[in-house]
Amino acid sequence: MPSNFPSPKLHLALICYSILWWLLLPLVLLYLWRRGRKDPLYFQHLSERFGRYPTLLKSPVWVHAVSLGEMRSATPLIRGLLAQGECVVTTNFTPAGRREAMREFAAEIAAGTVQVIWVPLEYGFAYRRFLSQFAPKYGLVMEIEIWPRMIMAGRKHGTPLFMCNAQYPKKSFEKDQQGLGLRAALVGGFAGAFVKSTAHRDRCAAIGIQNIHVTGELRFDQPIPQSLLDAAAACRDTLTKGRPSFTLTSVVEGEDAVYIDMIRQTKGLFITYVPRAPERFDEVAEMLRAAGLKYARRSEILDDNLALKTPATDIDVLLGDSMGEMYFYLGLCDRAIVGGGFIPQGAHNVIEPLALKKPVIVGPFIWTIEYPATEAIAAGVCHNVQTPGELLQAVQQPRDVSNPQIDAFYAAHAGSVTRTLAAIPKALKS
Repeated sequence: MPSNFPSPKLHLALICYSILWWLLLPLVLLYLWRRGRKDPLYFQHLSERFGRYPTLLKSPVWVHAVSLGEMRSATPLIRGLLAQGECVVTTNFTPAGRREAMREFAAEIAAGTVQVIWVPLEYGFAYRRFLSQFAPKYGLVMEIEIWPRMIMAGRKHGTPLFMCNAQYPKKSFEKDQQGLGLRAALVGGFAGAFVKSTAHRDRCAAIGIQNIHVTGELRFDQPIPQSLLDAAAACRDTLTKGRPSFTLTSVVEGEDAVYIDMIRQTKGLFITYVPRAPERFDEVAEMLRAAGLKYARRSEILDDNLALKTPATDIDVLLGDSMGEMYFYLGLCDRAIVGGGFIPQGAHNVIEPLALKKPVIVGPFIWTIEYPATEAIAAGVCHNVQTPGELLQAVQQPRDVSNPQIDAFYAAHAGSVTRTLAAIPKALKS
C-alpha cells in the first residue's frame, strides 16, 4: 500500500464526502423507504445498514456483493471458501442480491457457517461497528465497487480489503487520467486485487495498485441450476412451436425501441424479452402492447414452478417479468442477445448464455465487459453488431457457431475459483 495514502488532496475530498453523507442522511432514508414501497425488503433490517446485527459470526471471510449479478459471480468462490473450512459473511445493498444469497446458502445459514446482512451505509461509525463485531479475516469486494468509507475503515481497522473478480475498464481508466484522479488515488487503499485479465492488471498497476493477481472471471465457474433448464425444456416446444428462438437478456432503459423495432421487422421467430430491472416490467409490457405484438407475461402464463398454466399459448413474445430465472429464459432460446449494448453505459454478462452453448449477439458498447467479450468475439462465439440494421441482419441470418467452438472458449477461461483461492494466501502475505 502506498506510504503516502491518503494524499492531502484525497484526505480533503474524503472530509467533504463524509459531510455530504451526513447532510444527505434524510434523503438516503427516504430513498430506502420509497424503494421499500415497491420491495419491502429494502427497508427491513434497517439497523444493519448502521452496523447493528442480531447475531454474529466471528472471524469470517467478508464477501461484499452489491446486487444479484455480483452475488452470482461470488457464489462459486464462497463455495470454495466454505470447502476450505471458512465461514463467510456476505453484505449486499439490494434485495435481489440478498435474496440470492439467502436462497443459495440456505443450508449454510441454518448451519451457522454463512450470515447474510446489509452492507453498512457510508458512515465511519457503521463500519467501525461492523468490523469490530465481526472481525473479518479479510474482505473481498466483488467487481468494481469502490466505496470510500468502506476502504478507509478497512485500512484503519487493519482488515485487508481486496478487489475481487475486478476489472478496470479502459473507458474508466482514461477518464481517471483526465480528471482529478481521486478514484485512482482511493483504490490505493485496497490491500490488493484479483483481476480478470492482464489488461486490467496493467491498468491497475499504472495507477499504483500493488499486490495484483490475474485470476480470471468467476462467472465461468457459476453453478447452473438444472431445475430451471428442466422447466424450460418442458414448455419450450409449446411456446416456440418450432420457431427459431432468441432471448433478450438484461434489457435496460433506453434501448427498448431498438429491440422492439427488430421484433416487429422479423417474422416466424419466438422472442423472450427480459428487462434488467423489475420496476420496468409494467413499462415494457405497455411498450410491447403499443407495438401490436402478441405477447404474454411470465407471471400470467406460468405458475410458481414455471409450468404452463394452460397448454394453449399462442404468442410471439414472452415477457420475463421475474428475477432469478435467467437460466430458464436462456433455456428457451437458440441464441441470446445481451442487453445494455445499445446505450453508452455498456453491455451486460455474455457468460451465462455461452455456458448453455447459446451463441451471443451484443451491441456496439461493450467496454463494460471488455473481458471476456473481446475474447468471445475473437473466438467467433459472440457477434458484435454496431447498428440496429446489423442487429436485424444478425437475427435474420445468424452466423454459424458450433458447440465445439463454445466448449473450447469456455474451457480456455474457466478455473477462476481455483486461481483465486490459490492467490489469496499469497496476497495476504504480501
